[in-house]
Amino acid sequence: MNVHHSINELRQLPGPVALAIGVFDGVHLGHQEVIRAAMSFSEKQGGTAVLMTFDPHPLRVLRPEAAPRLLCSTRHKLRILENLGVTNVLLAPFTHETAETSAQEFIGSLVSACQPLGFVSVGYTWSFGKNRQGNIHQLMELGEAHGFGVYGVPAVQLDGEVVSSTLIREAVRAGDFAKAKRLLGRDYTVLGEVVHGKHLGKELGFPTANIAVENEELPPNGVYAVSIPTSDFRLPVLNGVANLGLRPTVETGASDRALEVHLLDFDGDLYGSEMEITFVQRLREEKKFADIEELKKQIVQDIAAARKLFPR
Repeated sequence: MNVHHSINELRQLPGPVALAIGVFDGVHLGHQEVIRAAMSFSEKQGGTAVLMTFDPHPLRVLRPEAAPRLLCSTRHKLRILENLGVTNVLLAPFTHETAETSAQEFIGSLVSACQPLGFVSVGYTWSFGKNRQGNIHQLMELGEAHGFGVYGVPAVQLDGEVVSSTLIREAVRAGDFAKAKRLLGRDYTVLGEVVHGKHLGKELGFPTANIAVENEELPPNGVYAVSIPTSDFRLPVLNGVANLGLRPTVETGASDRALEVHLLDFDGDLYGSEMEITFVQRLREEKKFADIEELKKQIVQDIAAARKLFPR
């Protein structure tokens, strides 16, 4: 995947350029329709399809107190997009200066950079430019004036509800992974690097990988059966048991949630590696046990319960 960091870099790409524009947090079914429209134009007309997104989320700049907890980090988003077949991403910096750009100026900068701009797809309710004054109707007018096509993708509905990042966040917070999966069109996952922890799991006899999670919206605290895809064709998936929470039995007064994964039937050094973790099913709530021995007995039961969920 080619990642570009400024609108001017679009000059390097063969035209006509087809842009799919949006924040794309979660890259859900609705977002995928926006992306598909640009890719379809590119396939029919030649040129280059480019997904244009913003970093950070615009609300982080404009109204930090109202900014949503993100379903995926920028790095996670790029991984998801690559899996969807996206080959060019414009990761446009969003600043206060960006926010002061008028709708006409914003589109004008895209028209000037692309050689030429052939097509723009957005969600039908997308707004842009200073004070969000631009909308799909103005975009269509600008498209007619500058000679590029516009498609405002209608809202995608599933089970009578409009697919949205907000709805997915609610599902994740409720631990409803089945609903999140339907809305995303894939499993809900979190991404993070394996880092050194306090090695408490190893001392208990159940070594864990401590994950520095990049995602901001997470499920409820608890113990989960999880799976992790790998690049090893001999072992394409690792299964495990994860604890998400404050580890009340072994730590006192912890305030930061931690994600630890005990991998089943695996022995190796994972420090520094990147893991994308799928939450398969919640096994139980996180709780404080009377002592370490009681905790160890429960972990054995958790592992047995998890094994029943995975194919042999």
